[in-house]
Amino acid sequence: QVQLVESGGGLVQAGGSLRLSCAASGSTFSMYAMGWFRQAPGKEREFVAALFRIGGSTDYADSVKGRFTITRDGAKNTVYLQMNSLKPEDTAVYYCASAPYYSSTFYPRSQREYDYWGQGTQVTVSS
Repeated sequence: QVQLVESGGGLVQAGGSLRLSCAASGSTFSMYAMGWFRQAPGKEREFVAALFRIGGSTDYADSVKGRFTITRDGAKNTVYLQMNSLKPEDTAVYYCASAPYYSSTFYPRSQREYDYWGQGTQVTVSS
């Protein structure tokens, strides 16, 4: 069983920064890719960022590109989302997700690719 636990959310003013963490645990944990998604009130959950373990390549939604950075600490089995220049429209519950296995057709922006999900952490950006 794999557990993902997010932390680091909170209330911040527009223009501020937050760093979210996603700690993975479980005897069977392995990672091909990790993703961050978010869900704002009344909206569907959407892709934010993804990182591939092999090679460390990343992918970002256009709405966060240049402001958010996804990184990982392999020794700690932790993935981070550094969020800078936050905007009120970034307000959402942020979820991390894990895709354990390689696939030649893997599409990191699809929620269906991810097998494990955290419980989410609230990020609120005030104007």
